[in-house]
Amino acid sequence: MAELPRLLALVPARGGSKRLPRKNVLPLGGRPLIQWSIAAALESGVCADVLVSTDDEEIAAVSRAAGAMVPWLRPAELATDTAGSAGVITHALAWYEQEHGAVDAVLLLQPTSPFRSAEAIRGAVRAYADQTGQAGPTRHPVVSVSPAASHPAWTFAWQDGELRPSLGWEPLSLRSQDLAPAYALNGALYVIPAEDARAARPIVRPGVLPFVMTDARESLDIDTADDWALASHWADAPGAGAR
Repeated sequence: MAELPRLLALVPARGGSKRLPRKNVLPLGGRPLIQWSIAAALESGVCADVLVSTDDEEIAAVSRAAGAMVPWLRPAELATDTAGSAGVITHALAWYEQEHGAVDAVLLLQPTSPFRSAEAIRGAVRAYADQTGQAGPTRHPVVSVSPAASHPAWTFAWQDGELRPSLGWEPLSLRSQDLAPAYALNGALYVIPAEDARAARPIVRPGVLPFVMTDARESLDIDTADDWALASHWADAPGAGAR
């Protein structure tokens, strides 16, 4: 069994949110949304530190109270609606490694996936550590996926005034059980090699490995009011706080 990497958990949390204002600090099941991800990272026991990158004083205060490291507020240019995650990751990693030494990988945890468990984090990190068949120490990113709600064979594009199946007409004649399994990114977690993070390389690229999550709760990504309503229902269910 491979040795676990030295890992920095990074939780990116902007103050601005158009669809659900202030969602990162909204109470879910009796605690701020962002606290769910911080707690899972701390409980996993596989992270050297849990760092929150935010541009917002309230999010920073809530995150520190939850046990995360928040050493600065994110620069304004990395907190716009158009700012990508690569710059946020690179910025946070550069500071952390300068102050606390090099890490082997970054664990990116979106706060909008509150039910992703400590067990899932450990599983994904183990999958990252156990990669075999690589040349030298090189490892590929590991990303969480869920079974696709709709198989690509049953999705269509509207082209030239007509519907055209995404995978062509032939797969439409197959039974669903005869189709190859299809998965969708769920955004719950990403394990990124530090060298990729330093160079701001794309996370999802050739060679990326899946960590399959079949629990619908763990796969939930809160983006809309309907998502929030579902999350609130699940958070209030017996035993939800122990996830």
